[in-house]
Amino acid sequence: MRIGEVARCAGVSTRALRYYEEQGLISAERDHNGYRRYDDGAVPLVRDIARLLHAGLSSEDVLRFVHCLGTGEPDPPKDCLSLIRTYSERLGALDARIAAMTGVRERLAAEIDRLAETMGDQR
Repeated sequence: MRIGEVARCAGVSTRALRYYEEQGLISAERDHNGYRRYDDGAVPLVRDIARLLHAGLSSEDVLRFVHCLGTGEPDPPKDCLSLIRTYSERLGALDARIAAMTGVRERLAAEIDRLAETMGDQR
């Protein structure tokens, strides 16, 4: 399959495929004219990669277990249990960021209320 066909079937751009290749997430053979040629397994692999990147994992995260992706199986192989640890780490980091932003929001809202009270509520 050529790059455009893989992109269309997987629902990503050709630019995304080139990025995935740069990051070592996918590979392609080259025709005599230099065009990329992907095997049929590229589409489910690219779909999995795109889904995980969209979910908030980094390309470095995905690279650690790219061998677990694109199998078409609902459950990853047993040697891919590190997926759960990576997901949990990212979720923990996201929860910490949300908590920090919530704190900032609460302080800003309190400051608005304080100023509004002081100024006679001119909102």
